[in-house]
Amino acid sequence: MQQTSSIKRVAVVGTGVIGASWAAYFLAQGLEVSATDPMPGAQAALGVAIDQYWPSLVSFGLKPGASKDKLIFSRDLEQALVGVDFVQENGPEREDLKIDLFRRMDAALPAHVILASSSSGLLMSKVQAACRFPQRVVLGHPFNPPHLIPLVEVIGGEQTSDAAVAQAMAFYTAIGKKPIHPLKEVKGHIANRLQAALWREAFHLVEQGVATTADIDTAIAYGPGLRWALMGPFLNLHLSGGVGGIAHFLDHLGPPVESWWADLGAPVLSEALKEKISNGVDAQMQGKTPSALGAERDQLLVAMIAAKAHNKIIP
Repeated sequence: MQQTSSIKRVAVVGTGVIGASWAAYFLAQGLEVSATDPMPGAQAALGVAIDQYWPSLVSFGLKPGASKDKLIFSRDLEQALVGVDFVQENGPEREDLKIDLFRRMDAALPAHVILASSSSGLLMSKVQAACRFPQRVVLGHPFNPPHLIPLVEVIGGEQTSDAAVAQAMAFYTAIGKKPIHPLKEVKGHIANRLQAALWREAFHLVEQGVATTADIDTAIAYGPGLRWALMGPFLNLHLSGGVGGIAHFLDHLGPPVESWWADLGAPVLSEALKEKISNGVDAQMQGKTPSALGAERDQLLVAMIAAKAHNKIIP
């Protein structure tokens, strides 16, 4: 396996929302980016997206050598892979397509080049099935948008080597990411499963008429979400336990929490529920555009992430 310092050119395979964000981030880190996507208009769309993301990356601080001019694009996959040192794949979330895509990338690249997938839910044990060198296939799942959010989930499949996982972890760390290594493969990995658990109860509360979509967004954004942005659920619970910490919390508030778990819902995405959710969000978006809301979100994210980076107490 390569040394992290020898990774100079990264292939970004698939340049949709996630791929474009990754490409911008890699460029801001001073890396060369070889991007590829077979969709018509993909190259132009990628350029527009990078221009849109660049001001936020500048505010974070560009690394030496950072330049949008280090981007090259080819619609041909194999051509785009020539001379790359690391691959970040962002193709459609379909197992059959991923297997074939990784088969092609594996055939085109020497065995030491890591093939990382941004897949939000697929298992690498399946994705690596048709590869000659399955030991170099890893998950490198970012959190959207990758050019701002530091989290990357890194895990291998059944045939992935420990060395490949370690190299991917080291590479993401070296470029300023916050990688974690799940101990087992599960659908959706860690962060998306935690999100899904919250979404499940949020949809249930709307379905049951307990709250509107706006009520739930306010409850999270101005309640626990503020604390979760600083530290995770377990450290927050530890603080909630006072001097006794999390042990005190579990002893004294564990039974009420268990009673809430027992009462959580299991909604089904019926047409009626989908319409109710959509109507609620449409009402929240009156007078706003997705692009303006996204820009405001990104501005706040930049400030918050910068503050966290300068804080040496909160992990």
